[in-house]
Amino acid sequence: MKILGIIPARAGSKGIPQKNIKNFNGKPLISWTIETALGCPLISETIVSTESQEIADIAKSYGASVPFMRPSDLAKDSTPGIEPVLHAIQQLSEYDWILVLQPTSPLRTVDDICGIINLVKDKKASSAVSVSEAINHPYWSYTLEKGKLLSICKNEIPLLRQDLPPAYNLNGALYLASRNFLEVKRTIKDESTLAYVMPRHRSVDIDDIDDWNFAEYLIKKTINK
Repeated sequence: MKILGIIPARAGSKGIPQKNIKNFNGKPLISWTIETALGCPLISETIVSTESQEIADIAKSYGASVPFMRPSDLAKDSTPGIEPVLHAIQQLSEYDWILVLQPTSPLRTVDDICGIINLVKDKKASSAVSVSEAINHPYWSYTLEKGKLLSICKNEIPLLRQDLPPAYNLNGALYLASRNFLEVKRTIKDESTLAYVMPRHRSVDIDDIDDWNFAEYLIKKTINK
């Protein structure tokens, strides 16, 4: 099982400018993911896919490889997330498994990375993604129609939280799939994909400044234990 760790990191970010290399608790945000990936002995190589020379230089300084530059047309807001992954595996044909690690999930650990890899090995699966328990249960979500609440759930809705069935969200931290799965399915997951459950406190996916501040609070709390 030869695993390529891919960290996709484009320069454009509307919510937080230059998010991937912005100082996060003392060092660039992307460095947290690079160092965690390098700490997992099950990953054969960790690369960064980027169109930015600045990001590439920072990634190299923290030990990641940047064997190619991503074409600018694969670094747009509208670019599907699978496209940079497919581009990367076209450049590097020697790997049979791909692990995608978004730099916006700095709280994942080496144990999380090893855990999802071992899950796929043990279950002989073709893909797995990380999830965390939903904070806001989808059964209690609504749409609005002319100012009136309409339940999204078509089933009878439990009134007590303890009666709700378990619900999970993709947390964006880990996407693992075989090369064949990616090339055939051209997606990171399907109905056969396994779920690797992570705790909420390691599942923050930084999208806006509130996420950033919360993640920084949590990482400081973890470091200072």
